[in-house]
Amino acid sequence: MIRTHDVVIVGGGLVGASLAIALDGLALDVALVEATPAGELPAVFDQRNLSLAQASVNALQALGVLSSLQAPTGPIRRIHVSRAGDFGRVQLEAADYGREAFGQVVVARDFGQALETRLSRVQGLVRYRPARFAGLEEGDEGHRGLRLETADGPLSLRTRLLVAADGTGSAVRNALGIGVRRHDYGQTLFVARVRGERPADGTAWERFTDSGPTALLPRGDRAFGVVHGVPSHEAAAVAALDEAGWLARIQSAFGWRAGRFLASGERSAYPMAQVVAEGLVAPRAVLLGNAAQTIHPVGAQGFNLGLRDALTLAELLRAAPGGDPGAETLLARHVERRREDRERTLAFSDGLARITGNPSPLLRPLRSLGLVAADRAAWLQAWLVGGAMGFRGDVPELCR
Repeated sequence: MIRTHDVVIVGGGLVGASLAIALDGLALDVALVEATPAGELPAVFDQRNLSLAQASVNALQALGVLSSLQAPTGPIRRIHVSRAGDFGRVQLEAADYGREAFGQVVVARDFGQALETRLSRVQGLVRYRPARFAGLEEGDEGHRGLRLETADGPLSLRTRLLVAADGTGSAVRNALGIGVRRHDYGQTLFVARVRGERPADGTAWERFTDSGPTALLPRGDRAFGVVHGVPSHEAAAVAALDEAGWLARIQSAFGWRAGRFLASGERSAYPMAQVVAEGLVAPRAVLLGNAAQTIHPVGAQGFNLGLRDALTLAELLRAAPGGDPGAETLLARHVERRREDRERTLAFSDGLARITGNPSPLLRPLRSLGLVAADRAAWLQAWLVGGAMGFRGDVPELCR
């Protein structure tokens, strides 16, 4: 027996789950394919800290996700950017723009639990779990065919729209024959919760050095979420540091602006590479989130960009009730609406990662001039603030 759905979302992580929630209430038969069994969260919902841009906060509030959080969020009231050895710095204040905050910081695990709580209330959602995408099959008129591996054996599905939200190494993208462009930044990012002598006060700090960025995010528990970039060849040595050695390293990289670091939680490490799909759609299929683009986390744009992918698609499906969710015209419209936001965000994150990590002394005066200009030019600050808050290009209605 072959089961048929209107929309099949492969991947139950941040973006896939958000899309399933955004489709709640539509007259669509939606299925979510998840690798983890019921009662467990995907591995992506770990102790990482997610910086939600205000556009994402608006949407997640409207979708009823943030109200399901059990732990408090950390408001980002100001952003401070500097680079070791360069003159100048940039400081942005939300209050200067009539805002309480530029966004909120949540712990990925807490966010995953909130998504799960909200998913449990989605009417009519079919959840295949644990299940994995095993390949494409021949479809019929108006449908894509796919095969899943489940705990009960192989299962064949038909869908009018196949959504790939299965991450950087997307098996769906590979099966569709969509190529990627890759760039290895030669960095590994370490993530941890760090407690300081002064509690986090709403400032998100970004400190760049020749070896990579160090960011401090203000968590809701008044500790810091630390992201520390190191050259990949140093990753094993950094992972082997004891707590005192680790704290000394990030103190040296960041400096004393936030006071002394006193204690650290467990560290996680993530090799950093950009992976960009060469196309976003195929017949009756679309790529979202990290399957479409995995970007450097500098500027905290990755999940926010993926969420806007999902919300744009949901908005197009909502605007075409009773229509074909996999129609070529609808998918073409999705690509067009995502073009400006995607291109600008990719250029911003990649350019910032490359220019701030380049140790050439010739770039120091140019970077310093850029920092000074960004701190003093109102139009440039407004441009930076708009991007930081997630308002680039054709913004989905829920984000507004």
